[in-house]
Amino acid sequence: MAELHTTLGAYPLTRMRRNRGTDWSRRLTAETKLSVDDLIWPVFVQEGTNARTPVGSMPGVDRLSVDLLVEAVKQARDLGIPAIAIFPEVDPVKKTPDAREAYNPDNLVCRAIQAVKKAVPDIGIVCDVALDPFNSDGHDGIVRDGIILNDESVEVMTRQALVQSQAGCDVQAPSDMMDGRIGVFRRALDSAGFQHVQIMSYAAKYASAFYNPFRDAIGSSGALKGDKKTYQMDPANSDEALREVGLDIAEGADMVMVKPGLPYLDIVRRVKDTFGIPTYAYQVSGEYAMLRGAADRGWLVWDKVLMETLSSFKRAGCDGILTYGAVDAARLLAKK
Repeated sequence: MAELHTTLGAYPLTRMRRNRGTDWSRRLTAETKLSVDDLIWPVFVQEGTNARTPVGSMPGVDRLSVDLLVEAVKQARDLGIPAIAIFPEVDPVKKTPDAREAYNPDNLVCRAIQAVKKAVPDIGIVCDVALDPFNSDGHDGIVRDGIILNDESVEVMTRQALVQSQAGCDVQAPSDMMDGRIGVFRRALDSAGFQHVQIMSYAAKYASAFYNPFRDAIGSSGALKGDKKTYQMDPANSDEALREVGLDIAEGADMVMVKPGLPYLDIVRRVKDTFGIPTYAYQVSGEYAMLRGAADRGWLVWDKVLMETLSSFKRAGCDGILTYGAVDAARLLAKK
């Protein structure tokens, strides 16, 4: 008993393992609950009909033509996934320095929104607001003489957000990290009669090395000149993230996001504790690729590491998670 006193301090009768002894007890004492309601599924859309192109650096992820995307979204809806996030692979011929295809009301994103909304009206559609899929320079904003222009970029992205809203997008999700864009978008959306459209700001987006597979998927990796460190955040910074999030909330953001996810769970926790606003994280392409790639080689078990990492997002304070593993996670959750 003296040894127990030494080990357990003032509580010699406490046995932490008792609550872990059975499945029902573990379920009753679980502090974090992951559900299908927490998932947003990012999808890649391409031109064509009945077209499916695997993304080489993202095992299990395909770019889909609009018709196949609609069928995939129906399956996601049937699994209970509440929302998708659409990202396009734009024809290189349509990529220009002024990114004008971004605000073409008949562009690939708008056509995909319209098709999904017609076929699956009860699923939420989140749309990126950034210029990298449309910009011949591969940057999130307009580039002139090697400088990414802030206000000019915001003007173009405002037009992009408006055409996406007209097409039926439910949530505008600016990922560009230009200053002041949330307030501009909110005023423009409200003035155009889109008061119901939500804004999920990529409020703390870091200049990360985990984005490369995504750039392959949308076809911007080869176009990118230089890096994005002049507008995305320094991975070493934490306090700066709180200032960025606070500014976006003040400008009218309904929800905020931290990106990437796993390397920045400390930021998620600080944001949630400080602001209490709906907070999301993105399990980005590099995170997905390293887990899925290791699993495909037999080094990890995919189902287990997927659920463990998604639970870590919830434990850190996330209200929702964007993950390429959303469909797999939904199927696993349905079996519980």
